[in-house]
Amino acid sequence: MLTKASKLLTFLLPSLVSIGLSNTVQAEPTTTLTVVVNGIKHQKGQICLKVYASEKGFPLSETSGVKSGCVKITGSSVIKEFFGLKPGKYAVAVVDDQNGDYKLNKDFLGIPQEGFGVSNNPTVSVITGTPKFNKASFPLQKNTIINIDMKYGLDP
Repeated sequence: MLTKASKLLTFLLPSLVSIGLSNTVQAEPTTTLTVVVNGIKHQKGQICLKVYASEKGFPLSETSGVKSGCVKITGSSVIKEFFGLKPGKYAVAVVDDQNGDYKLNKDFLGIPQEGFGVSNNPTVSVITGTPKFNKASFPLQKNTIINIDMKYGLDP
């Protein structure tokens, strides 16, 4: 004959295990973003990339962004993968960091002195100014590869 406590355990144990497993199964999906940076003109320094999930700080903030990382330059292209991104809208900014200071160096007029790039490769000129998040953003719903072309000056 089962006691009240053992009857309770017989009922509760499978329920608790079931609840625990349902939380595991319902984990939020994540994606991998692979960024291919093309058109690197030299073999020194590093390419630094930052992934943004909103317009806040895009594309120049050193503190905004959801993921970042640098890759040593070994050829005219580099590849960087960003894991664990939630599905959503993102934009990527890239700097050819030749001096190792992890930022885009500009002259007194604000013109970049190092190579740079932005997802969707928008025109960057004196007229268009700094690219906006909406022009550079893309949907990320599954594992995705994007290509960014380096610029070593403003577009005409």
